[in-house]
Amino acid sequence: MFDFKNMPCGITSIGERGQVVIPVEIREKLNLKKGEKLLVFSKGDNFIGMVKAEEMGKHLKEMLSKIEGDK
Repeated sequence: MFDFKNMPCGITSIGERGQVVIPVEIREKLNLKKGEKLLVFSKGDNFIGMVKAEEMGKHLKEMLSKIEGDK
């Protein structure tokens, strides 16, 4: 379950070209830099999430090594 009290959040909007600006509080908290790649995903009709692509890659490699180790 999420602890929303300790989660940084902000409001943004979608620009003309579909761009979304991540609020500065979140960029600072996650140490996001210009040009950093994010994996964008959705669940259902009302949820959009983002995760650093580099971090997702690390998790996927770890999972694959565990699967290969189980052979």
